[in-house]
Amino acid sequence: MLMEADLPEDIEALRAFALEQVRMLTAERAAAAELALAKGEADAEIERLQSIIDAFMRHRFGARSEQLDPDQLQLGLEDVETALGQARAAREAASPQSKSDRQRKTNRGSLPAHLERIEQVVDVEDKACPCCGGALHQIGEDVAERLDVVPTTFRVLVTRRPRYGCRSCESAVVQAPAPARIVEGGIPTEALIAQVLVAKYADHLPLYRQAQIYARQGIQLDRSTLADWVGRAAWYLRPLRDH
Repeated sequence: MLMEADLPEDIEALRAFALEQVRMLTAERAAAAELALAKGEADAEIERLQSIIDAFMRHRFGARSEQLDPDQLQLGLEDVETALGQARAAREAASPQSKSDRQRKTNRGSLPAHLERIEQVVDVEDKACPCCGGALHQIGEDVAERLDVVPTTFRVLVTRRPRYGCRSCESAVVQAPAPARIVEGGIPTEALIAQVLVAKYADHLPLYRQAQIYARQGIQLDRSTLADWVGRAAWYLRPLRDH
């Protein structure tokens, strides 16, 4: 707060001080007006996007002749909801609130108990009381959980099969047989082939897109190679299909 003792006694200095205060006040008002305008625009965009989502949902549950294809509906909702999230972020940036003013939000979807928990403790550096200097003791804690992901990691399984010979007769060579593979002489493990199958048939990810994903990791696999793996796996899975 500005006190009387802080005011300069010289007239010119006082005039310059007053002009500076006016400039600062004008800048603050302009910034506040810009924030208000940005918030208003964000609110209008959110309202517009929400109306689009409502229209999509009416098509979903409307008369059969008005219903959209389920895949088209999901793609449309995905794009609109992405834009809605961007508009909400813009509104929050335009009207920042203090921690105590923010509405408490729960996770959108509970996090399964079986997932691994990696804990990190964010603690104060100085455990001395800022008022009296006494030692602080813990009286509670705030715990927040966020969903994290470890990107898919590829690895190479190296199979070694030692060969043994006899020094006495020098005619016998003993070696363990090679384990059976779905693709004899090929590079994929059964786990990798299963991943390709799940991505193709459960997640509807075409093989050429899967090949692009592998290429980003420096693994060059043609679509035709992946298709060959899928075909061979399908042959081995025939008993399950015919059961």
